[in-house]
Amino acid sequence: MSISVLLVDDEQLVRAGLRAILESQPDIRVIGEAADGASVVPLVRQLRPDVVAMDVRMPLLDGIEATRAVLRAVPDPPRILVVTTFENDEYVYEALRAGADGFLLKRARPAEIVHAVRLAAEGESLLFPAAVRSFAAARGGNERAREAMDRAALTEREAEVLRLMARGLSNAEIAGHLVIGAETVKTHVSAVLAKLRARDRTQAVIAAYESGFVVPG
Repeated sequence: MSISVLLVDDEQLVRAGLRAILESQPDIRVIGEAADGASVVPLVRQLRPDVVAMDVRMPLLDGIEATRAVLRAVPDPPRILVVTTFENDEYVYEALRAGADGFLLKRARPAEIVHAVRLAAEGESLLFPAAVRSFAAARGGNERAREAMDRAALTEREAEVLRLMARGLSNAEIAGHLVIGAETVKTHVSAVLAKLRARDRTQAVIAAYESGFVVPG
């Protein structure tokens, strides 16, 4: 099955470059483009993309607010990748907190861009490295996040899975590390997300860092 992508960026050259890269792949289709975040919700409703690749900084409605708008207004929303120039941008972290699933760098190599879109569509790996995790770690000890983590009452195995998720391991990698089946890992990940009331693993990992449940190092 092919992955459908909506491109959102105020620079036409960026959209054209992303389109050329993604459409060179047999399993990816670019089904629409927009020049600003204000157009995202109606286009998502109309086109139903699997993934939205969205610039984090745009003049009318930025990627943070556009992400919030999509998640509020669209049932079964698409995966959202914010597109950025700098990976340690505070805007990127705020977009992830708002519900984006990960990000990709505008300077990334074509293979990395394709890989990010595929990972986002699969939803089984994290799409932000240590540079962004440091923002979450700096908020470690957040009282509300700590209370939410306590209420979640994760089992010992679920806690172990969350720590491995925070290290960026995919479901398959977690299965190998714990020597358990992939389906069992999926069950544990689903339980972690449900207990933390997290939309996806990115939100769960942010909660883990902000609560102090996971610390860098």
